Amino acid sequence: MATDGPTAPHSTDPEFMMSAAHSDQNEIQLSKMALEKGVTGMVKDHANKMITDHTKSTADLKPIAQKKGVTLPTDMDAEHKAIAAQMKDLSGKEFETKYMAQMLLDHQKTVNTMVAHKQMTQDADLQGFITKTTPVVQAHLAMFKQHAGSGASNM
Repeated sequence: MATDGPTAPHSTDPEFMMSAAHSDQNEIQLSKMALEKGVTGMVKDHANKMITDHTKSTADLKPIAQKKGVTLPTDMDAEHKAIAAQMKDLSGKEFETKYMAQMLLDHQKTVNTMVAHKQMTQDADLQGFITKTTPVVQAHLAMFKQHAGSGASNM
């Protein structure tokens, strides 16, 4: 997959659904890794929220995908598998910083993708899913931006 894929509008609805499901898996699995690494405080709260909200997002998308004959991926995309492999070697503050920066980047891409695809798709089910899910992703993005603003100054 091209690295610019997630930020560009997808040409088809199935492509968008696959991307959305990959996005959920990326956040869920990186967040599970964060919890396994023993992150604490706000980072732990964020990780738990990612797992809950992105699990729900996939659950909301599944019936739409099934109706359209699209099989959603159940694992991270290749880019995030590589990121996860790099993050496995990190710990403590270094890991938390990388995790939070990755979450910020991912959520910005996802918001861009959702906004772009909502304008493009003719599918009422997908428009409904995007309308329902976008505010959640935007809230995540705002949360990570706020954290980045407060944590970056002491570097």
